[in-house]
Amino acid sequence: QVQLEESGGGLVQAGGSLRLSCAASGVIFSSINMAWFRQAPGKEREFVASITYSAASTYYADSVKGRFTISRDNAKKTVYLQMNSLKPEDTAVYYCAAGQTFPMVRTRPDLWGQGTQVTVSS
Repeated sequence: QVQLEESGGGLVQAGGSLRLSCAASGVIFSSINMAWFRQAPGKEREFVASITYSAASTYYADSVKGRFTISRDNAKKTVYLQMNSLKPEDTAVYYCAAGQTFPMVRTRPDLWGQGTQVTVSS
């Protein structure tokens, strides 16, 4: 069974840091592109960051560029999102996603995780 499972969410003060993890199972992780999305209350889900299967390239939304870093460990079948200098507007449910092509993984992923809540207090 193909599955993505996020962890690492929680409550943090503004200016703080969190690292999210997403563990994959049932897929050949080293051959798929990965992404993080988020959805704040009352808003549509939005793209945050993506990374190619080899980690050779990354792509970020303007709103997180310079503060968030996406990375992956293919041996552990895990993708990470390091979030620094967090702001209250970063509060959302964060989802990891997988896709077969790098452009498509940030617009129409093939697989979604269940999400993990991140709350940033002011």
